Amino acid sequence: MDQMDLDFSALFVALTLFTGIVWAIDHFAFRRRRLAADPAAKEPVLVEYCRSFFPVIAFVLVLRSFVAEPFRIPSDSMMPTLLDGDFILVSKFAYGIKLPVINRQVIEVGAPQRGDVVVFRYPGLGPDDPLRNQDYIKRVVGLPGDEITVRERRIFINGEPVELTPVGAYEVESRTRDYRGYAVLAERLGEREHQILLGRAPQFAGGPEGQWTVGPGEYFVMGDNRSNSQDSRIWGVVPERNLVGKAFFIWLSWDRRNGGLDLDRMGTVIR
Repeated sequence: MDQMDLDFSALFVALTLFTGIVWAIDHFAFRRRRLAADPAAKEPVLVEYCRSFFPVIAFVLVLRSFVAEPFRIPSDSMMPTLLDGDFILVSKFAYGIKLPVINRQVIEVGAPQRGDVVVFRYPGLGPDDPLRNQDYIKRVVGLPGDEITVRERRIFINGEPVELTPVGAYEVESRTRDYRGYAVLAERLGEREHQILLGRAPQFAGGPEGQWTVGPGEYFVMGDNRSNSQDSRIWGVVPERNLVGKAFFIWLSWDRRNGGLDLDRMGTVIR
């Protein structure tokens, strides 16, 4: 999910404040005076709409900020786990309760585990980076204190190779481009197993191999489509403050290539 330009959290905060303030000002400053002058007087249209929408918008704000938030997958970087057109839910409390917009943690709940699929704000390469504050999704490979080495498209964590088991060739027709013939492998990160894709050749600017030390409060993340993912191999680690939440469920999947719902993927738990 490489890039969502509209900040829905800021939008819902603004709408909640606007509708709540308009309704409160009228209720405490004008309503009594209006009814005293004319018991049959109606609320101004703006006040009526604000009174009606305020609890709904406030409920949605709380739900999105502290419980779960929907996202759409717009890229192939997490294939075969997630496909372009999947609509997912992200737990907002898995890694701590944060205030919306300012993203300041107020309650500590937990920390990402190796193998988690996480949504985060792109860490950026500087204050002028146009992609800063965009939402991305990748899998956690390296935890604070780890030394991560990627060599010949194989991951080593603290010197130990990550277990890989060949599954076969990817034969499913992609929704965007042809990945048939890519190798499917089962990768085990700790106690968790998931599938990854490896193409015939890496397709990165600058090369995907190297060695990285993950500092305190940082995470090394990679896409499951290893030959077609820009991730920590390219732009470095993700600070804890950039984490949005843990992806856990596919609630809708739209196959735009065939123009219909993919019922087989709907209701799938993300692993």
